[in-house]
Amino acid sequence: MTAFRWRAQARSGRARAGFLDTAHGTVATPTFMPVGTVGTVKAMTMDAVRSTGAGIVLGNTYHLMLRPGAERVRALGGLHRFMDWPGPILTDSGGFQVMSLGPLRKLDADGVTFRSHIDGSKHRLTPERSTDIQHALDATISMCFDECPALPAPPEVIAQSMRMSMRWAERCRTAFVARPGYAQYGIIQGGTEPDLRAESVRALTDIGFEGYAIGGLAVGEGQELMFSTLDVTVGLIPDDAPRYLMGVGTPDDLLGAVERGVDMFDCVMPTRAGRTARAYTERGTLNLRNARHATDSRPISPHCDCLACSRHSRAYLHHLFRANEILGPMLLTWHNLAYYQRLMRGIRAAIVDGTLPEHAAHLRAQWAMEDWSPDEMPFPDIPPVP
Repeated sequence: MTAFRWRAQARSGRARAGFLDTAHGTVATPTFMPVGTVGTVKAMTMDAVRSTGAGIVLGNTYHLMLRPGAERVRALGGLHRFMDWPGPILTDSGGFQVMSLGPLRKLDADGVTFRSHIDGSKHRLTPERSTDIQHALDATISMCFDECPALPAPPEVIAQSMRMSMRWAERCRTAFVARPGYAQYGIIQGGTEPDLRAESVRALTDIGFEGYAIGGLAVGEGQELMFSTLDVTVGLIPDDAPRYLMGVGTPDDLLGAVERGVDMFDCVMPTRAGRTARAYTERGTLNLRNARHATDSRPISPHCDCLACSRHSRAYLHHLFRANEILGPMLLTWHNLAYYQRLMRGIRAAIVDGTLPEHAAHLRAQWAMEDWSPDEMPFPDIPPVP
């Protein structure tokens, strides 16, 4: 069976292109993972997700343990079969979701006791239990159970939280069942404190993981501080290990993080935006609810071949959202995920070609421009459905 490993293909400054070999297939990096929290990418069939070019998706321990239950998923053939995704799946450990419960959870040195946000039932998650659940789901990549403190917080609070997460990481590693092609990632914490981030990396690399994630960012600290934290952190991670920035982010966030050496990303932004009528394009975002789109026969983007752009007009999408038709969120989610995958493919190709600085400058210049004028994007006839 295939061994789990990250292979370098090309570099441009600190940015890198490579391949992630797993038990469930190979993924080209840098890569963006659509978020399939409860075993589905919202408003998408898995065929639709595949059509965007996605190579790996994300599931979540907390949500799947509550409904339908990890043991049930295992009995039904594992998460890959359950959700019709034979490719790699990364499962978040549930730590972030549990910590977001506020008064519904109680933290101690051994783990977290919490009440379900669904029905109020009482549950317990420990590093061992989180690891066992991810094993039952048959996650290709399992994440360590950690605590992600809300920022801003005093350095002593961040330090205490990070060190507990490092103790939990050691317990997760002991509980992890190693198999060819499978992996477990340690999660680097430490807020925006450079010394704490360095301490966290040392602790995790001493334990030894197949990959390393950077957690606790994109929680309100701002892009500049996020990037400066990445500048400190990424170079400390072993060069032969995949690097995953959790929960990030906007197209500009992805580009800046790739330039700093990050390989893997996930974020709910493209799917959430699709459900609220916002479309990502090469010229920034569009709000399809705006009245100016009501008579616009053009596609969202002239560079996109997704179903929304190849078959439908902005006017039709505007109509769907105004009429509260479910097809609107479905089509726009499809478009946004297609854009994110196209963005990542373009960045990756630029790394391989050695043109990343020029490509990055072009992307940022395009994002700063306004929507295409009719002269730039003529009003085409929408092709009929065959």
